[in-house]
Amino acid sequence: MDINIRPLAFSDYEALISVMKKAYPQMKEYVWQEKSIQKLTKIFPDGQICITVDGELAAVSLSIIVRYELFGDEHTYKEVTGDYTFNTHTENGNVLYGIEVFVDPKFRELRLARRLYDARKELCEQLNLKSIILGGRIPNYGEYSKDLTPRMYIEKVRDKEIYDSVLSFQLANNFLPVRVLKNYLPEDESSKENAVLLQWNNIYYSKKNTVSTMQDSIIRLGLVQWQMRHFKTIEDFYDQVEFFVNTLGDYKSDFVLFPELFNTPLLAPFNHMKERESMFELAKLTEEIKNKISEFAISYNVNIISGSMPIEENGELFNISYLLHRDGKIDEYRKIHITPNEKRYYGMKGGDSIKVFDTDCGKIGLIICYDVEFPELPRLLADQGMKILFVPYLTDTQNAYTRVRVCAAARAVENECYVAIAGCVGNLPGVNNMDIQFGQAAVFTPSDFAFPSNAVKGEATPNSEMTLIVDVDLNLLKDLHYNGAVRTMSDRRKDLYEVKDLKDA
Repeated sequence: MDINIRPLAFSDYEALISVMKKAYPQMKEYVWQEKSIQKLTKIFPDGQICITVDGELAAVSLSIIVRYELFGDEHTYKEVTGDYTFNTHTENGNVLYGIEVFVDPKFRELRLARRLYDARKELCEQLNLKSIILGGRIPNYGEYSKDLTPRMYIEKVRDKEIYDSVLSFQLANNFLPVRVLKNYLPEDESSKENAVLLQWNNIYYSKKNTVSTMQDSIIRLGLVQWQMRHFKTIEDFYDQVEFFVNTLGDYKSDFVLFPELFNTPLLAPFNHMKERESMFELAKLTEEIKNKISEFAISYNVNIISGSMPIEENGELFNISYLLHRDGKIDEYRKIHITPNEKRYYGMKGGDSIKVFDTDCGKIGLIICYDVEFPELPRLLADQGMKILFVPYLTDTQNAYTRVRVCAAARAVENECYVAIAGCVGNLPGVNNMDIQFGQAAVFTPSDFAFPSNAVKGEATPNSEMTLIVDVDLNLLKDLHYNGAVRTMSDRRKDLYEVKDLKDA
């Protein structure tokens, strides 16, 4: 007999469904959809494990990584999986959450589930995660529910007076019961919709060395209201950037947000050129600037959204923003919606990637200026689990700024998230098409009782160089989603309309 444990592949889907129906005959209509397995094997391949016996699929284990503080000990299966989208999975999480284990009945005497759990524990240790947590079914409880409460049932299983095919196994594998979860899995009739929150602690876990551990889910945002000024050298520009990063780092900010095209004072030496040609010259500096600011992110232990800068690729110009993580990782976003002004003067092209970014403070979205005026884009990001949306912008007049501000505030309400905006201020003579700026940094919130009555967490003084430091609590968003006066994300009529990313369709 050849027993092989390996990563689950998407090509295993048909065999997986066949085994699942055998393992759960009373729930065989609730099998995993093809797109779910495809996504799991894509976003977290190491967490999806299977065992084959003589080449035949015999057992499967599925899991994700979550930032457990965002869910707490009272949650449902639907909540922790993001309504089965797995958008709750994050590489920066601290807990391996078990979402599924099943074994083909004909192979159960081989104790394959124990092997899967040993593999999970090994993975938890390798990834330096704090623990494995799961909601364990109690499938035999239905037989005793008239006489025993779930608590009494658990105690009798623990004392080995009652055998439960799932809970007894979990306890034998050193999982500790934490509490009873009510309405955890509504379709689980045999458990009377109850589950046991179970936990296995990784004794080798070492706390990750970052400022924000999300213990209270409060994230500090540092916004830079950047004064346009001439710089004699690029080193002078770096000094000004470092000043703000250093200052906001001293105040323990988790993020620093710079405005859109905040490096355009460096266009001054090229002002004799046509606007598009000068922007190509500025784009030559982007790689160096990105790397320098990345060094600041590491040195001052803060995540930096580097506003935006031009980049040249295959003879085309893009407006790009970099997310420079404090651990040295670099992500990028290219402005999708290009204004008529950008097309006319610079011939900018729009990007084509819509995605959220995993950070050590949870999932964030990043869009640039004009993008925020298109509600579909932030909605797609919210559907991917975004909790904070950063919007660097550059506006010349107050009415242009008002468009950005009003739309950003609307995005916070409709997507149940925080939205932070930061722009440039002041005048910049000697640089074509960058003469005047109007700006006011602000952080917007949803509009409900837990938030400010005007849905503005903080705002800077208009048109003055300054910083804005604001704390936002991600747990308030969770409570809003389930208990808010209105619930814009969950109350959508998906039976009538939907918003899709066509690249993923």
